[in-house]
Amino acid sequence: MRNTLKATTLERKFPLLAVENGCIISKDADITVAFRVELPELFTVTSAEYEAIHSAWYKAIKVLPDYSIVHKQDFFIKENYQPDTERDELSFLSRSFERHFNERPFLNHYCYLFLTKTTRERSRRQSDFSTLCRGRIVPQEIADKEAAAKFIEAVGQFERIMNDSGFVTLTRLAASEITGQDGKAGIIEKYFSLSQTDTTCLKDIGLYPEEMRVGDDILCLHTLSDVEDLPGKVGTDCRFEKLSTDRSDCRLSFAAPVGVLLSCNHVYNQFIFIDDHAENLKNFEQTARNMQSLSRYSRANQVNKEWIDEYLNEAHSKGLVSVRCHCNVMAWSDDRDELKRIRNDVGSQLALMECKPRHNTTDTPTLFWAGIPGNEADFPAEESFYTFLGQALCLFVEETNYKSSLSPFGIKMVDRVSGRPLHIDISDLPMKKGIT
Repeated sequence: MRNTLKATTLERKFPLLAVENGCIISKDADITVAFRVELPELFTVTSAEYEAIHSAWYKAIKVLPDYSIVHKQDFFIKENYQPDTERDELSFLSRSFERHFNERPFLNHYCYLFLTKTTRERSRRQSDFSTLCRGRIVPQEIADKEAAAKFIEAVGQFERIMNDSGFVTLTRLAASEITGQDGKAGIIEKYFSLSQTDTTCLKDIGLYPEEMRVGDDILCLHTLSDVEDLPGKVGTDCRFEKLSTDRSDCRLSFAAPVGVLLSCNHVYNQFIFIDDHAENLKNFEQTARNMQSLSRYSRANQVNKEWIDEYLNEAHSKGLVSVRCHCNVMAWSDDRDELKRIRNDVGSQLALMECKPRHNTTDTPTLFWAGIPGNEADFPAEESFYTFLGQALCLFVEETNYKSSLSPFGIKMVDRVSGRPLHIDISDLPMKKGIT
């Protein structure tokens, strides 16, 4: 019996053209610069410091030109602790300590940032025009070479602002880290295999009406793509009740429930689309007038007109930047029973943020495709919602898991979240950081 399912190769549909001068060029001539991001550790940031991080992101993003896309991608992967017992100078106690924690599972965090320059036409495209759905991809010529140079200059300023903040460190990825080299996978290969190890083995991708598969793993996607799914109020940080008392306050970022606190394999994608601010407000003015003229026929039109007026008043009176935003949590498992539990976990963590969990079953392939490093401009426009830049940045995850100190002097301790051993310098490092 002949197989009637349509199969194609990744090479035919692949949306990227080349990596030149450390920039990813897509087949539609979009330019993307990739960074590795170092975030502050969990439970070490105060409320004022979260405000400072939020302010640094705000200043940095305002530097970028119109029709830029900011895509922050956080991978949370379950790994097992590998002890270092081969060193000769290890004492009996140290070796026994390392052996005790052998194969201890923990959630590791990898964070990337992609800044993309696209065009007005591309930023308006919907999911039916994704490169995944088109038979032929025609590269467009870059008409304005100065636009690319200005974008690269703006990216340099963006990196400087974030690194000067003292909380977030951006490291620009070289071409070999993007594409990979012999025996070492690049970030694009890692994304397609849903892994962060140096394996260069790609898996089959299955796009079925009821589910999407990558190798043996079945994907489950929750999206924040509608204003109605969001809480009435967002903040730069929130109180973590488990470790807070009436005297002391333990703070986490607003999106922390879907970050380190969500204990399953998942990717948290955060997109901010910078359109022409003046054109956005002009379109809203037009919509408000249309709503006003139709308000006699429906009370809903009158209410919507009032909401749009409120949005425009905020934008004009406070000088706020109008942007589009989208966030999604992509979790996976090779076991269907475990996938049900993961789906419930992701839903409950989104509910902790006071968001309405929306389990998305139809747009998984297009959103997975838009998450490819360098293919951010292929994002379906109907999946985003209008908000202001300050509110959109509140949906960023701002902390990572605990890390061992680089200092050779220290004491062995254990991570309170995952139970993984850590080497902590409790004398010199706190003095350098000004904690003690």
